[in-house]
Amino acid sequence: MDVLSILIDWFPYLLSGVTVTIGLVIAALGIGIILGLPMAIGQVYGSRPVRSLIGVYVWFFRGLPILVLLFLFWFGIFPGIGLGHLSAFIVGAVVLGLRGAAYQSQIFRGAIQSVGEGQMIAARSLGMSRLTAIRSVILPQAMRIALPGWSNEYPNILTDSAVCYAIGVAELLTLASRIVAQTNVMMPIYLATAGIFIILNYGGLKILHGLERRVEIPGFGTGAV
Repeated sequence: MDVLSILIDWFPYLLSGVTVTIGLVIAALGIGIILGLPMAIGQVYGSRPVRSLIGVYVWFFRGLPILVLLFLFWFGIFPGIGLGHLSAFIVGAVVLGLRGAAYQSQIFRGAIQSVGEGQMIAARSLGMSRLTAIRSVILPQAMRIALPGWSNEYPNILTDSAVCYAIGVAELLTLASRIVAQTNVMMPIYLATAGIFIILNYGGLKILHGLERRVEIPGFGTGAV
């Protein structure tokens, strides 16, 4: 059987891994926002102990390679706390999300700090509580400012998702490796896999950049005065 026939026969199977890969990315981005945004708020407006605790979290998850984190949670932490029954997909998504939250918290923190302190002072002078001012005045602007930087997390998590192959998640690279083991055809299969990753990368960024243009703050970052 020639290489082209092998690619045609196995391509639908390879594409089935795309769903798992996209699922990992979406879940990880969601976890990153859910955890990263409160951590960013805590770093800017929290007490010193809160800031220190968040700093340790960020240092830990940014300081370890993703493969080490996967093994740590898959073989150690989750079984140790009675969650050893979790599927490889869930563990992979959680680990990618926890690591992503460390990076995203710094993106959100920078965006929050870029909103002038005078806006918080003005909101408080109008009788808003600190929490209401953050929710109603600061965050709507900060999230729009953070979007370009946050968009970069998509390709980062997309490429990191391939490492979940190490714990048996049936994502794109895992299926590609299975095809190679079955057919002994290596380079064409991995080239096709690389092409799919490039398409996913380009397509996702295209959507996110379109969203950026829709929600951007007019004049912000353009040098307008």
